[in-house]
Formats: sequence, C-alpha cells, structure tokens
Amino acid sequence: MALSVTPRPRTTVFAPRLAALLRDHLGKDVFRLEPDTVGVAGPEVTDRILAARRATETERPTFKPLHGRSISRAEASAVTRTVGHDVRAALSRPLPEDIDLAGPWPLTGHLFLRDLILGQDPRRLRLLMSRTLELTPKLTWSVISVGAALPGWPTPGGPLTGLGERAARAVGYQERRYAMGMYRRAAAPVCFTVSTLVSNALWLGAPFADDTPGRHLIHESLRLLPPSWNILRNASPEYGAIDGRIGDADDVLVLPFLSHRDPALWDDPDTFRPERWEHLDPDTTPGYLPFGHSSERCWGRHMVLPLAELLLELVREAGLVVDRDQHYGKVPLLGLLGVEEVRLTRRR
Repeated sequence: MALSVTPRPRTTVFAPRLAALLRDHLGKDVFRLEPDTVGVAGPEVTDRILAARRATETERPTFKPLHGRSISRAEASAVTRTVGHDVRAALSRPLPEDIDLAGPWPLTGHLFLRDLILGQDPRRLRLLMSRTLELTPKLTWSVISVGAALPGWPTPGGPLTGLGERAARAVGYQERRYAMGMYRRAAAPVCFTVSTLVSNALWLGAPFADDTPGRHLIHESLRLLPPSWNILRNASPEYGAIDGRIGDADDVLVLPFLSHRDPALWDDPDTFRPERWEHLDPDTTPGYLPFGHSSERCWGRHMVLPLAELLLELVREAGLVVDRDQHYGKVPLLGLLGVEEVRLTRRR
C-alpha cells in the first residue's frame, strides 16, 4: 500500500499548558503536576488506575449531574441509544444534494452534521448545537431557560428525532429545562467531536494517498489529537497501592495526549502516519485511549467513527484542500482537543 502523500509543511501551535506537558513530561509514566495532582502517562500504570474503579458521576465527561440533578447510568445509556438510533436513521437517508463543505472547519462540518442528524427538530432544540454556547455555561443556560419558557413547546408524536421526542415529553418549566440540557449534552458532543476529528485529520495529514482507508486516517488523527487530552480520576485510596508516588489525597490526571506521542510506544511518534494502523488494533494498542479505557469506553464511539468516515469521504470526493496560505494551526486548551480553525478551499 502506498504511504500517505507528504503535505505542505504546517505548524501546529499548542496552548502553553499543552506545550509544557510535551516539553516537561513526555516519556514519563508518573509525575507531579500540582501539589494535589499527579499525572499518569505510562500504559501499565494507566491500565491499573482506570481499571481500579468505575468513573463516578462527577468524573464522567458527558453525563455529569445536570443542573444539580444526577443522571443515572440507566438514563445515560438510554439517551445514548436514542442518539445512536437518530444517527443510524440519518445515515440511512439519501444525502442532500449540492453539499458544500468548503469554508472554516470544524464549524462547517459541525453545521452539516447538525442539519443531517437533527434537521427535523424545532429551532429551539437545534439552537442548542451552536458552538457559541461553548463560550460560557451561563450563556448555555440562558438559552435553555428562554427556550423552556417560550410557548409552542414541541408536541410528542410529531416529526421529531428520537432525542427530540424525549424532550417533547417533558412537562413543566423545570422538566423542559432539564430536557433541553440533556438534548445538548447528548447530541452536541457527537457533532462537535466528529467535525473536530475530521478537521484535525485534514490539518495533520491532507492531502492523503487515494488508497489510504478513511478509518486509518481517523485513528491517526485520534492519536495525535485525542478528543479528551486528559481523563480525571478524583483522589481514591486504590491509587496509592498501585503506585507509591500517588498520595491518598492526590487527584490523578491520566494523559492520552502524552501516551499517544510516547517514543517508547510509537515509531516516529510526531508524524502523521495512517499506514501504521494496517498492523495495529486500536482496541488493544498500549497507551492508545481516544475513547477511554477498555474497562469503560465512551458510549459514543460507535457513532463517532462512522460519521467521521462519512464526512471525511465527502471532503475527499469534493476535492477540497487545506488553504495553501494557512501555515499555522492553533490548538487551544479546551475539553475537546482540536485545531481552532482549518480553512478548506477548492483545489486551485
């Protein structure tokens, strides 16, 4: 199989804290980050830490308590299944004609996915997919509060997605607020993550060799820019028994951002090489944690990968390229790790 085509030189500029992690801790297994926080990047210690106990409700990234209300695992699972059904339904329908994916990414891809998956839901729900709401939780809850109070709440049984139907069954202002919060919690990460993942792949490796499978491109993008650069575990007595450098009062920050670039685990670790996945199993490769540990993987991964492959294939078929005048891509310190903006243009 041909190797991926070497792209024009591009520089990825990491936020200072991310750059400091690479500079100071790359290749280390356990290290002190703060007086009360230990970083972990070694694959063996990582496996033992994450297998020691399940994540608590405050440690789960998507289904933390919402507006002071706990989200049970049963409810989180049901909501995830609903979103998964909505994604499968969207993928079973013919794609829109004249798709235009040129423009700034990940925003352009995000808007396409929002309309593809949730286009039949009312505007007050689709508005919750706005990336502007990421600026501050206060803005998010202001939009939710207004949306829950407005007349004309959607009627159950209408032309809605499964997730929209769950929201439509809410009765009363407080339940509507909760339903809108759950709608955003469940659907936004799918759209955000997929569009960012594809944007990262394009920035890191495009143009691609024609015969490189999209799945390999996605896995290599997940390696260099994992969606969650850290996995938090609050202080727990199990951890000191695993490694004496972890105190009883220490929180633990597992760092895929480092293990995914560890030169002891990867050949040519800083280079985008999708062909490496011809011989690697993403579910068993040591130190590879784009969707969490095998003991508790992200429930959304089965939605993210097919959508990312579809979106990437649409970009490749359209012949879009990264703007030749863009040489720098900034990676800010956010929960979802990605290049801030990648400009896609039509081939000149």
